[in-house]
Amino acid sequence: MKVYISATLRSFFGRNNSIEVSKNTIKEMLEDLTDEYPESTKILYDDEKKLRQFIQIFVDGDNRTNSKYWDVEIPDNKEVLLLPAVAGGAPVNSIIPDERRKAVFFDDAEIERFGRHLLLKDIGVKGQKRIKAARVAVVGAGALGSPVIQYLAAAGVGTIKVIDFDEVKLENLQSQVIHTSRDLNRPKVASARDKIKNINRNIKIEAENIRLEADNIVSEIDGYDIVIDCTDNFKARYLINDACVLCNIPLVFGAIYQFEGQVGIFNLEGGPCYRCQFPEPPQAGLVPSCSEGGAISPLPGIIGSIQANEALKLILGIGEHLDGKLLIIDSLYLTSRILKIKKKTDCAVCTKDAKITRVEDFDYEDFCGLREVEEEIPIEGFTPEELTKRLESGEPITIVDVREPHERAILRFPNAIVIPIGQLSRRKNELNPEQDTVFICKEGKRSVLAINTLREAGYVGRMYNLKGGLDAMKDLIFPHEGAWL
Repeated sequence: MKVYISATLRSFFGRNNSIEVSKNTIKEMLEDLTDEYPESTKILYDDEKKLRQFIQIFVDGDNRTNSKYWDVEIPDNKEVLLLPAVAGGAPVNSIIPDERRKAVFFDDAEIERFGRHLLLKDIGVKGQKRIKAARVAVVGAGALGSPVIQYLAAAGVGTIKVIDFDEVKLENLQSQVIHTSRDLNRPKVASARDKIKNINRNIKIEAENIRLEADNIVSEIDGYDIVIDCTDNFKARYLINDACVLCNIPLVFGAIYQFEGQVGIFNLEGGPCYRCQFPEPPQAGLVPSCSEGGAISPLPGIIGSIQANEALKLILGIGEHLDGKLLIIDSLYLTSRILKIKKKTDCAVCTKDAKITRVEDFDYEDFCGLREVEEEIPIEGFTPEELTKRLESGEPITIVDVREPHERAILRFPNAIVIPIGQLSRRKNELNPEQDTVFICKEGKRSVLAINTLREAGYVGRMYNLKGGLDAMKDLIFPHEGAWL
C-alpha cells in the first residue's frame, strides 16, 4: 500500500511525502514504518505505546484511527494517510436571518461595486444583502488572516472584527500580505483596519488588539455569525473551538505548515467540532508551529482564500461546504484530498454529557503543555547574554542544535553538535556528562522537549536551555558576519 505522510511528520520519515509499504493492514503498516524509521516511534506513540491522540489515520478518506480497524485487510488500490493536528454537504439555509437581510439596503455606489456578484444566480440581490448583513470575527491578522480579511472586505461583509495581539515585524512581510513596510512595529489590527478602509469604507471594522484568553473570548465572539480561525498555535485553536461550541457559532478552521494546508468547518448545526478530529494537541515542542517551521509565501493565500470562500458560502447558503470534512492541500506535490470527520460520542465539549461546560473551567495552558508541571524537575536555562559571556570566557561547554536542516542553513551555530530530537536517545553517548550542555532551537521550545527526552533516556549530565532560542540571540552573536540572513 502507499502511505502518504503529512508535512508535519515528514522529518521523522526521511522527509518522504509517501512511502510504499508491502503490508495490507494498518497494524502491520505501522510496525513496518517504525522499523524502517525508528525516529517515528516517538511522534506516533506515547509512553504507554498507544497511538497519540493528535495522530489520525485515514484510508481513502475514512477515519480508521480506532484500533478496531487495524487488523482489517486493506485492498491494494486504497491510499493511507497519516495526519497530525497542525491544526460537507450543502446548508439548507443561509446562516443570516431573513429579518436582518431585509433590513439592508444598497446605494448606487454599492450596486456598481458589487455588480459582478449581483449578476450571479446563486448570489443576486438577496445574497449580497446577506453578505452585507453578516458579522464575521477573524482571529489572527497574520498569514492566513491576510487573504481572509481582504476577501471578506472586498465581498462586502458588513461587519468584520479582527482580533490579534501582535505587532508587524519585518519577517511577517514575506507571507502576511495585508501589511507593508510602512506598518512595521504597528499593531497588526491597526494595519488590517487601514487596509479594510482602503477596500471599502462602508464596512464596520472592529479592531481588537488583545490576546484571547479563557476569561475574554466568549465576550469577544458572542453575537457573531461566523468565527474564522487564522491562528498558529494549539492553545488558540482549542480555546476558539470550545468558545464557538459554547456560543453555538460555526467555525471556519485553517492551518498551514511548510507546503501543506488544512481547511474545515466545525460546529455547524450540531456537526463535529475540532476536538472530534483532534481530541488533544501534540506534546509541546513535538510538532513545530508555523512560526518555527515556516511556510511558502503563496500557501496562506491559497488556504486563506478557501476559508473566505467557505465563510461566504455559509453566509449565502449555497454550494457544498466542508462541514464534517477536512480539506488537505499539499502545494509541493500538487495533491489534495477531502477527509470525513465524524462527531465523537465522547467529545469533551460538543456532546450532551460534555465535561467542558464553560471556557474558564478548562486549563488550556496545562492541556496544551504550556504550563510547567510542579512535579517535573525544573529546566534551567541561560539567557542569550549569559551564554555569550560563557562562550567568550572560553569555558568548556557543549552546544547541541536540535533544529531542522533547512533552519541551520539560515543560521549555523559555530561548533554545535547537530542531533535532531528523534535521535537524541540513541546518540546520548556522544555527549559528555561531565560538561555543561546547552540545547538550542529557534524559539527555545523544542530544546525543552530535547532536555526532557534525554532525562527519560537516563542521561545524567547537566543540561540547560537557551531561553528564547536563537531568535533571541541573533542580535548578540555574529552581528557583522551575515550569518542571519
